Amino acid sequence: MGVAALGRATDTTDRGWGMADDAPVQPSLFDADNHYYEARDAFTRHVPPRMAERTVMEVIVNGRVRHLIGGRLNHAVTNPTFDPVSKPGALYAYFRGNPDGREIRELLSDSEPIRPEYRDPAARIAVMDAQQIEAAWLFPTLGVMYEEALKHDPEAVGIAFRAFNRWLDEDWGLNYRGRVLAAPYISLADVNWAVTELVWALDHEARVVCVRPVAPTCADGPCSPGDARFDPFWALANEAGIVVAVHGGETGYSSHGYASDGIEVFADRLTPLKLLLDEVNIERPIMDYLAAMICDRVFERFPNLRMASIENGSGYLSGLFARLRRLDRKLPGHFAEDPVKTFLQHVWISPFWEERIEDVIDLVGPDRVLFGSDWPHVEGLPQPIQYLDEITALDAGVRRQLVHDNADGLSSLRPA
Repeated sequence: MGVAALGRATDTTDRGWGMADDAPVQPSLFDADNHYYEARDAFTRHVPPRMAERTVMEVIVNGRVRHLIGGRLNHAVTNPTFDPVSKPGALYAYFRGNPDGREIRELLSDSEPIRPEYRDPAARIAVMDAQQIEAAWLFPTLGVMYEEALKHDPEAVGIAFRAFNRWLDEDWGLNYRGRVLAAPYISLADVNWAVTELVWALDHEARVVCVRPVAPTCADGPCSPGDARFDPFWALANEAGIVVAVHGGETGYSSHGYASDGIEVFADRLTPLKLLLDEVNIERPIMDYLAAMICDRVFERFPNLRMASIENGSGYLSGLFARLRRLDRKLPGHFAEDPVKTFLQHVWISPFWEERIEDVIDLVGPDRVLFGSDWPHVEGLPQPIQYLDEITALDAGVRRQLVHDNADGLSSLRPA
């Protein structure tokens, strides 16, 4: 659907999305990108002591709590206690274009003690009520950062993330009151482990699971997620009808020699060029991941598979679609149908909140866009409801699709 067809909000019967009798009703949101801040023992509570040195350990370095991952000091998160933690949306102005030219460190310095709703589901529900959020998908903070540091040891990956998921179930549950839908983290480093973990997640009423956008590193090295070796996992997801969310995280993508990929002790010591290249290339992992899924024809083998791209942006879509169509012309018969059509049947997109929503809708249609606030992360919105200010030009029915109906529909299992 083109933007011109969407029009302005004129529906006066759908109260909360239009206006009726000059008495607007506040709408309910379904936020497809919420986060918790992990408890300090999230990665250690259920790890056998004999495996501690191969997984995650807490240490003190220069008076600060840090994590050793696989025996090496990890630099992805400099304060894994999250106490204190920067306030939600601390970088809102930065992602608005930084009109005042303020330094990131200055913006992040606005911190506070950790709030109960970051670690307790009952407290989170109370906050969601105040935020007018009906339901939310809940994703890790540390959890999407740590597999990369362990990828050399697939056995340790499985032990670490099985422990992590058991912590998640204990502290949050995978389906709390039907409103907080926490996504267990699934690694494909060992497909048998992944299948077993998905069975466990389904048994615990999960409605969404989380993977990262990167070629899984198995015992014999990295491999496309669309390789046939992973078919048992995709087959189970297809049969169960659960959503597989590909959430942005630490992927290990390199600057390919344009800047040093080495990381010093603190993130603010990264070379400026490395920081710039990381931002310019932020969408490379998801573009490669989804391209591999299409080119390996995973969705042709598993036509009931549903995938959501969360916190990966959307700027890559136009170029990816053009390349897929050129490839289809060059290799007639490789794809069963137009590969872009296949993409649009199976993949939902949650764009960055600051991206121009009309461009995304033009590419994928309003029924394939998900609202995600990234709350309470610093890159997200200070309050999820602020997203409505970004989509005021859209028709009321389209707004409702984006901020509620699409994610709500995905959250029901659709068994094959």
